[in-house]
Amino acid sequence: LEKRVLPLVVVERAPDALKVGEALREAGLNAMEIAFRTEAAAEAIGLAAKAFPDMAVGAGTVLSTGQLGRAVDAGAAFIVSPGLNAAVSEAAGRAGVPYFPGVATPTEIERAMALGHRTLKFFPAEALGGVKTLKAIAGPYAPAGIRMIPTGGVNDGNAAGYLALPLVAAVGASWMTDTRLVAAGDWAEMTRRARHMLALAAG
Repeated sequence: LEKRVLPLVVVERAPDALKVGEALREAGLNAMEIAFRTEAAAEAIGLAAKAFPDMAVGAGTVLSTGQLGRAVDAGAAFIVSPGLNAAVSEAAGRAGVPYFPGVATPTEIERAMALGHRTLKFFPAEALGGVKTLKAIAGPYAPAGIRMIPTGGVNDGNAAGYLALPLVAAVGASWMTDTRLVAAGDWAEMTRRARHMLALAAG
């Protein structure tokens, strides 16, 4: 996540992940999160991980140890959940794959810390108060080494505000890889959006 931009990808057809990956690489991105929201997710991860060895291809919306197992078997480089799932956390640890659980409250942050996690998904970011909430959270938790990946409502209009916060490790956004762009095969627009987000991350 050194480029501080994590595209969230949803594909109905696994081969589309290759087109998405090519569009994102063209922009200079080296990571993407393929969500377990369709039946094509595991196959898509496998295709992308094999085709783009220079990219970190992860699995998102992982809600169970079964999904985690399928993701790891497919070659996922990291695992992301919308919430904090202790069973998935334990399974990820056994598999030796980084796990970024989702949190929404201080209590959940501390539960994640107790499980050994320091980089967390803040979801749904905009609905939870966005930048203002993260600034407040930074007070007690930044000194403890907590970093956040705000996701949910992040787009070209508000990403800069999140990226300005030292607490933010990266922004997660589906705006770059909107399912409508995938359906239309508009890979050039996807590349343009990804470049724009990278420019925001670079300051």
